[in-house]
Amino acid sequence: MKMNFRETISRGYSSILRKNGSETLQMDILQKKGVNCYVINGEELIKFEVKDVLYFTIIINPKTYYMIFNISNSDLVVTYSHDPSLDEEIYDPYKYEHSDKVDIDLEELKKFFKIPDGYVDTLPKWYSFKFTYEKYNLIFIKPNMGISWQRHEKRNEFWEILGGNPIIINKNKVHYFVKDHKKFEIPIGTIHSVINPNRNKDEWVIIRESWNGDFDEMDIERIFNPNQYF
Repeated sequence: MKMNFRETISRGYSSILRKNGSETLQMDILQKKGVNCYVINGEELIKFEVKDVLYFTIIINPKTYYMIFNISNSDLVVTYSHDPSLDEEIYDPYKYEHSDKVDIDLEELKKFFKIPDGYVDTLPKWYSFKFTYEKYNLIFIKPNMGISWQRHEKRNEFWEILGGNPIIINKNKVHYFVKDHKKFEIPIGTIHSVINPNRNKDEWVIIRESWNGDFDEMDIERIFNPNQYF
C-alpha cells in the first residue's frame, strides 16, 4: 500500500481526533529511538511502548475514530495511506493554541446556566469552570475544548454527565457523545479526560464530579496536556 501522506507529531503533542471515511486507513508510526505513544482506535485507547522497533503499522477501519498522542522524548513521524485531512475532524486540541487565554467570567456563565446555590469555592479557567460544593463538584467545559489527560493517586472519582454529549476517556476505553445521566467510575491511578466536541458556542459539557479518598487539587499527574490546560 502506498503511504503518500506524512505528518510529524512533536514531543508532547497529538494529531487531531478524526473519523475515518469509507476506506480502510493504514498508519505507519516511525521513531528513531523506538515508539512511545497512545493511539485512539475506535473505542480503544492503546499504549505502545516499543524500544527495539523503529516503526509499526496500525489499521483504522472505515467509519472509525482515530488519534495519536506522542508521549516520547522525540518526534514521531506518521505516514498515512490517504490524506487524513479529508476525514471528518472531531476535535483539534490546538485550535486555540495561539489565542488569548481569558478565564471564564462567573457572572457571564450565570446568564446562560442556572447554577445551584451553596457552592463553597470556584475555579475559573479559560476553557472550563468548576463549582465546588461540600460533597461534589460541578464542571462546565466550553465547546471545542478538552481537559488534560490526568490521573490521581489519592482519590477515586465518580462522574455523571449532565449535558453536552461529551467524549469521555476512562481507563483504556473511549466513549463517544455520551448521553445525559450516564455515570463513570474512575479508580485511583486511572487515566481519564473529557472532550467537548460541540462547535455551537452554547453547547457546553456539564459534569457532576464526586469522589472518595483525599481530595487535593495538587494530586494530579497530567499525561497529556494540550495548550497547557492547567
